[in-house]
This record gives sequence, C-alpha cells and structure tokens, in this order.
Amino acid sequence: MNEAKRNFYVGIFVIITMVCAGYLLIVVGDFSRFFKNRYTVHGYFSSVSGLKEGAGVELAGVKIGHVSTISIDTRHLVAKVTFDIDKNITISEDSIASIKTAGIIGEKNIDILPGGSDMMLEHGDEIENTESSLDIESLIRKFFFRVTAQ
Repeated sequence: MNEAKRNFYVGIFVIITMVCAGYLLIVVGDFSRFFKNRYTVHGYFSSVSGLKEGAGVELAGVKIGHVSTISIDTRHLVAKVTFDIDKNITISEDSIASIKTAGIIGEKNIDILPGGSDMMLEHGDEIENTESSLDIESLIRKFFFRVTAQ
C-alpha cells in the first residue's frame, strides 16, 4: 500500500473516531440539555442544603429539567434557585416546588407537584409555592440535645 492511501485511511479513521467521541460526550455527558428548547423559572427557598447546580427537576418522577443556578437573594436573605424546564412541559402557576432527596442518602433534586390552575408559568416567572429541604442533621442535633438536657 502506498503512502498516500495509508494516510487517507488513517485520516478517515481519525475523523470517524472524533465524531463518535463527540457524540458520546454529548449524549453520555448530558450536554444534550444545551441543545433542547427550555424556559427558565425560579423559586425562593429558605434552605437549599445539599442542592447543587445541575441537579434534576422532576415531575411525576420524570426528569423535565435541571437546576441552572443557585444564589442568595440579598434583599430577603433566602436562596434563589433558577431552573430550566423543557419547553414541551407546562407548569401551572400554583404548582409546588419541593427539594427532595433521591433515596435515603441520595442527591437532592427539585420535585414539582402540579397545581390545578389554568394559568401556566412562562419564561422568567416565579414558582411562589416552595418547600425547603428537610435538614436531617439539625433534626438529630435538636433531638440529641433535648434528650441530653433532660
């Protein structure tokens, strides 16, 4: 086989390998969320202990989005959580956003409990009904100090 033919086949192999690696990076690496149509909503929570950016947003146990940012609202001193929702999913304005744990000691995610209103949230709207995460450590600490104080 001559040099030019071998270089051609090596070049084709490299291109196919790069295309396959790029596809795997997008699909397995969950970069596919950047290519979907989504809208952004936010909610205010008194505590987001354990919740991280990139955590899932679920409705009826099905992932419909992800947490994009977590910040502090300096005016009200609460946590502001912004999450991106799939455009195909509509959430009513009276829905409840709760921070839940996946499993016993799993990762935290946002669970949306749908409401019954005919008004739907749009890009930039706020979910007014929120429930913060249950902080097991503080409950154990309160119970322990209550028992030892008696």
